[in-house]
Amino acid sequence: MHPPRLARRSGLSRRAFLRGTGFSLSLPFLEAMQPAFARAAETAPVGAPRRMVCIQTNMGIMPQLFFPSEAGISYTATPYLDTLAAHRQQMTVFSGVSHPGVTGGHAAERCFLTGTPHPERGGFRNWISLDQLAAEQVGNQTRYPSLTLAMSGEGNATLSYTRSGAPIPSDKSPKKLFQKLFVQGRPEEVAASVEALRQGQSTLDFLGAQSRRLNRLLPKADQDRMDQYFTSVRELEQRLHSSEAWEQRPKPAVDAKAPEDIDDQREFVARTKLMFEVMKLALETDSTRIISFFIDTTVIHNITHHGHRPEVIAELQAKETAQFEALNDFLTALTGTKEQDTTLLDRTMVLYGTPMGSANSHSNVNLPVLLAGGGFKHGQHLAFDQQNNYPLTNLYRTMLHRLGIADESFSTSNGTLRGLEMA
Repeated sequence: MHPPRLARRSGLSRRAFLRGTGFSLSLPFLEAMQPAFARAAETAPVGAPRRMVCIQTNMGIMPQLFFPSEAGISYTATPYLDTLAAHRQQMTVFSGVSHPGVTGGHAAERCFLTGTPHPERGGFRNWISLDQLAAEQVGNQTRYPSLTLAMSGEGNATLSYTRSGAPIPSDKSPKKLFQKLFVQGRPEEVAASVEALRQGQSTLDFLGAQSRRLNRLLPKADQDRMDQYFTSVRELEQRLHSSEAWEQRPKPAVDAKAPEDIDDQREFVARTKLMFEVMKLALETDSTRIISFFIDTTVIHNITHHGHRPEVIAELQAKETAQFEALNDFLTALTGTKEQDTTLLDRTMVLYGTPMGSANSHSNVNLPVLLAGGGFKHGQHLAFDQQNNYPLTNLYRTMLHRLGIADESFSTSNGTLRGLEMA
């Protein structure tokens, strides 16, 4: 999972190696950029493309209002699931799932799509996130390999991490995201973007040539590690080539107008809805097929520690119900959009969940999670062991398979998910 490093025992320090290339660039920097365009998986589905949206709400979901008491297809809907009743046959609810070894309360929010254990420990280094592994394999089929989005205030809220464990900055403004996706730049702006891409490629070409010359000074083990590094450089070059081609193509036209951003952090549900609207347009126009969306609800942090007080629980329930109503609207919009002989939701996996099973106690087990769409046999509650949780990463591996990425293991997964069948 970890990127190659130069061993100090070789006698050639990393700093000296890089000085020899003529750059003050640290090796992980290239991997910390947006993921490289790799070749599409040979098993990619034919016809309408498959897509994936991963959503985390970071302040938990009250489990007693989410989890059904019964397993299987005849479960009785809970208050939160009742909000999604129109999509019952298009979603699966999970209980008894978590990420093995992921602890630390709120610290776990950075691991929701990576499954990397023990984020609370010093020296923690994240692994690649589910969306970025998918983007590496199928992202070259669209203008944007993936979209990394967040509904948050200041800070570096993100669900997406590169292979080197670097966080990918998120787009936080629905208005700017709309402009990025659908507003065509002036000819001089397009030309400037293309030139910037070409300059970036020239820099990589020079770095690769100089690094290979110095690579001969390294021992065999380090040469193998550097070969992996050069491979990542070549993949990034391919991404630059592809990005240049996309810059020359007109962006898709949509009837919708750019939304106006809402600055008030307390209006997190309304702000979430705005981002959902732009996300739907991005999927509909095939501008991207991979989206991660971090919903930061820190503004209600104090009431998530409700202490079982009825009046505080009632207030928190109203806030969380509104979040599920926003999700329902998003799923409805995807269902109402036709694509070939099916709907956009049928072709799009929508993962929704939280890194804490109970925010009141900072628990990181028994995570409330659901998966909608994607062409699976849904309409069920898959209940796993509440004491010995089932790895959530097995679901992630199943989602990768659905995208046609069948030869990849992922994080702490030990197989694909039991009970989730394809339609």
